[in-house]
Amino acid sequence: MPATQIAEKTLTQVQSKADLYRELDASGPWSVSQIEALFALPFSELMFRAQEVHRLSFPDGDVELATLLSIKTGGCPEDCSYCPQAARYDTDVKANKLMDLDEVLDAARAAKAAGSNRFCMGAAWREPKDRDIEKVAAMIKGVKALGLETCATLGMLEASQALALQEAGLDFYNHNLDTSEDFYRSVISTRGYQDRLDTIANVRTAGMSVCCGGIVGMGETREQRAAFLARLANLNPYPESVPINHLVPVAGTPLEHQQPLDPLEFVRTIAVARITMPRARVRLSAGRQEMGRAVQAMCFQAGANSIFYGEQLLTTGNPEAEQDRALLADLGLKTKQSSKAEVLI
Repeated sequence: MPATQIAEKTLTQVQSKADLYRELDASGPWSVSQIEALFALPFSELMFRAQEVHRLSFPDGDVELATLLSIKTGGCPEDCSYCPQAARYDTDVKANKLMDLDEVLDAARAAKAAGSNRFCMGAAWREPKDRDIEKVAAMIKGVKALGLETCATLGMLEASQALALQEAGLDFYNHNLDTSEDFYRSVISTRGYQDRLDTIANVRTAGMSVCCGGIVGMGETREQRAAFLARLANLNPYPESVPINHLVPVAGTPLEHQQPLDPLEFVRTIAVARITMPRARVRLSAGRQEMGRAVQAMCFQAGANSIFYGEQLLTTGNPEAEQDRALLADLGLKTKQSSKAEVLI
């Protein structure tokens, strides 16, 4: 959405909690220029604002633990420049068939035993076939029966497929925007930006919650990061879950030599996401293993309140569960106990 078409919010200093509650509930879109202004705040001021919003939006201050399982790995026909699962790139990822139901349920039981609230199932498809939806629906029903929130990321969805997943009991569907619209074609050519928005719309229409974020550190500018967050924040409603990934360069992909984003810029991105989407679960996703404890601690201070928990994401490493438990304990952060899906609307 062009910035000229957006009525900007005023960046005023909040004087009281009542003022801040009104700010949280205020309608109206965020402009790119206003989000850039947030990014440009002195670091301590930005962190203060993010923490104020976070404390009011999540007074319990808990951290959601989510486990991600790749139920179908590799062989994807897309050309996402960051992804080792693309069949066209020479990486160490080998294509595998869809996992059996029993294997998925065993993994879900282990995730629950380790303390996870949400179980996310990811498949490397451009879009699933109807026969795939039937198999995934069985997995969703089985995981729900274990008392876990369910999430799936399967690629683009038709409206009928989204409805079938909702009827199976799926709580969340993940479909990331990845980046800003003007930077998107620098990263992906096999799927359009509107395709992603259409899938998100199909998910909303079917009655599911949305998990939608992206990847930073792919070579985009700060303005493009601001445009990406503006697009997310201006979805109506904005996503209930917002995963923010830090690029993990993988050998064999076009972005294998991309220089990492400055850690403080990543923390700023988390803080801006918290301010612009106050009631969303902002999740630290890929790249945590490379961040270290101090940067992760700053991200939690900036308003992150969800992590992928476990030693493996789809194809990249993740801090061990024991390390995560130790970090959360050292920071005095408690974990979300309920497995009931949080809904904004």
